[in-house]
Amino acid sequence: MTRDDDRTGEETRAERPAPVDLQAFAVQLRRMNGEVNRLVHAFAASQGLHPTDVQALAAVLDADEPMTPGRLRERLGLTSGAVTACVDRLERAGHIRRSRESTDRRVVHLHYEPGARATARAFFRPLADASEAATARFTPEELDVALRFLTALNEELAGGGENGTPSH
Repeated sequence: MTRDDDRTGEETRAERPAPVDLQAFAVQLRRMNGEVNRLVHAFAASQGLHPTDVQALAAVLDADEPMTPGRLRERLGLTSGAVTACVDRLERAGHIRRSRESTDRRVVHLHYEPGARATARAFFRPLADASEAATARFTPEELDVALRFLTALNEELAGGGENGTPSH
């Protein structure tokens, strides 16, 4: 679904007024990205991992279906060899485990280990606390709008926009 599917009138994207302060959005998104990256790098260093490994852990955690190395490769945009090295590091560090599908032994699923999940949860608790404090400043309706905005932005960045490519 594109943004134009959501509109109530007949105006097109080009006809819509620009957000009040697009630059302010950009600045705040960069600041948030920088803070999250700082936490991710610190977690990676504390666990002897690469920041890409932490992205892989997030992909395993957020997956709607069991994650496979192939889907992980697609999600992270890595080569098969790089994904294998990443999964090997994560398994050696005790963050994930591999399991073979019972009906097709060629299919490997990646699972986030409960103990590793608890470690990550404890490390990222300040982020959860900050999110909780920030959400307390808004109404449920405002939070719904913010979530819709972030979802739409992520869709655009992932190539789910009108043209199938990120908007520039």
